[in-house]
Amino acid sequence: MSPELALTELRLALEVALMVAAPLLLTVLAVGVVVGVLQAATQINEPTIAFVAKAIALAAAMTITGGFLLGRLVDFTVALIQRIPAIVG
Repeated sequence: MSPELALTELRLALEVALMVAAPLLLTVLAVGVVVGVLQAATQINEPTIAFVAKAIALAAAMTITGGFLLGRLVDFTVALIQRIPAIVG
């Protein structure tokens, strides 16, 4: 395996990881900011409120985008397995 091929495979894996993680992380980030602003405005400093809101938002985002994300992972895995002869040989 050449270094260029290894870097290409690593880049593809990182792209898929970013595609899978981005919707979930952005959802949690947005909910965290909104809850943080509301807590600052109302002076309620209860950490469990933010945690529960983020957990519910993450579960909802996984429910909504789970099929798409799983499809991306399966497509990448199938393509990677099909490229094994080219990688090894």
